[in-house]
Amino acid sequence: MTSRRVTLLAASLVLVLSASAARAGAAGEADTAVLVEAIRANRKALVAVNLDLTDEEAKKFWPAYDHYQEQMSAVQDRLVKVIEDYIASFDKLTDEKAMQIVKDYLAVEADRVKVRQDNLPAISAALPGKKVARFYQIENKMDAVVRYKLAETIPVVAQ
Repeated sequence: MTSRRVTLLAASLVLVLSASAARAGAAGEADTAVLVEAIRANRKALVAVNLDLTDEEAKKFWPAYDHYQEQMSAVQDRLVKVIEDYIASFDKLTDEKAMQIVKDYLAVEADRVKVRQDNLPAISAALPGKKVARFYQIENKMDAVVRYKLAETIPVVAQ
């Protein structure tokens, strides 16, 4: 992946996140769904732009990708719920609630890895090894941008 594409990838996600986060902050939970859907739509477009698939690869890859994204979306929805639970509990966070949130978060992270592992055979059946590696790199870069934006807005637990 060229540095220009990586920059485009990161800039696109940051713009989507920034605009959507501003709306979500103003309007609340309803806009959280809009934010999540905007990210998902842009993810597919960014994968398409950066993967350079042949027609034959595309015929095999996109169904595998859609299945992967369907499973990953369920995991990401759980992460959104964990974050919303944390934010709702932030002012009155007890040690017990904090531990429950940590456990829920770690379960989501474990499931994220499991989805990636479980979908590797289908993705690798559709693409040659280097494109499989590139796909997972693209996914990781997009996740890093999203996590950075989340880290910027989610307050740290007070002691």
